[in-house]
Amino acid sequence: MKFSRGLLALILTFFYTSLSAQYLYKDELIFNPAFSAEVEKLGSELHQKTGVALRLVMLKELPEGMNIVEYEKELMKDFSEPTILLTFSEMDSKVDILANPASLYEYFDKKQILSPVASPVQAFTMALFYSEGFDSFKEIASSHGGTIIPLLAQKAKEGEVLGKYSGSMFNGYADIAEQVAASKGVVLENAVGSANQNSILLVKVLFYGFILYGIFMYIKRKLYRRREQNESK
Repeated sequence: MKFSRGLLALILTFFYTSLSAQYLYKDELIFNPAFSAEVEKLGSELHQKTGVALRLVMLKELPEGMNIVEYEKELMKDFSEPTILLTFSEMDSKVDILANPASLYEYFDKKQILSPVASPVQAFTMALFYSEGFDSFKEIASSHGGTIIPLLAQKAKEGEVLGKYSGSMFNGYADIAEQVAASKGVVLENAVGSANQNSILLVKVLFYGFILYGIFMYIKRKLYRRREQNESK
C-alpha cells in the first residue's frame, strides 16, 4: 500500500502531537493535529510565562458512577504543579473548570467563562422575564460573557459537530489563558485576542436590540389600537 507524502506527513504530525501533548491532556473526540498544536502552543507559552499549567480534557463519556468534579479531582492527583483543568464530556453534556491550588481562581472568572449567556443584552432580557426581585435581577443581569456554553448550545449541521466542540472549547481555553496572563501581568504572543469576541458581541447586541425594539413596537401598536377602540365607543 502506497502513502502520499501529504498523508504520511499528516500521520507523523498526529503521532507527534499525541506523544508530546501536555496541555491537550486527554482527547477522545477531536483527533485533529491542528487543534492539538494550537492548544499546545498556547498552553506551553502560558506555562513558561506564569508557571500555571492549563490542561484541556475532551472526553467521550465520564467513567460510570463518577461526576465531572470527582473525575477532575482524581485526574488532578497526577499533577504536582499549579494546574487548571478545563473538562468537557460529550455524552454527559458537562463542562467544568477545576483549579489546584484554589488560589488560582483569583486569576480568572470561572462564573463568567461558564455562563450560558454570551451578551449583556441577552442577560438583561432574561433578568426582565425571570427575576423574582431586585437581587435576583442584578444576579441574572450580571451573569454573561460565557465563552463556551453559548457556542456548545448552538445547533450544528451533520459533519460539523466536532468543529463546534473544538471551536467552543478552544474559545474557553483561550479565555482562561488570557485572563490568567493578564492577572499575572504578562502578554501572550499566541493569545486569540478580543477582536473576534467583540465582533460576536456586536452581532448579538444588534440581534437582541431588534428583538426588544420589535416587542416595544408590538406593545405600542396594541395600546394604540385599544385607545382607538375606546375613543370610538
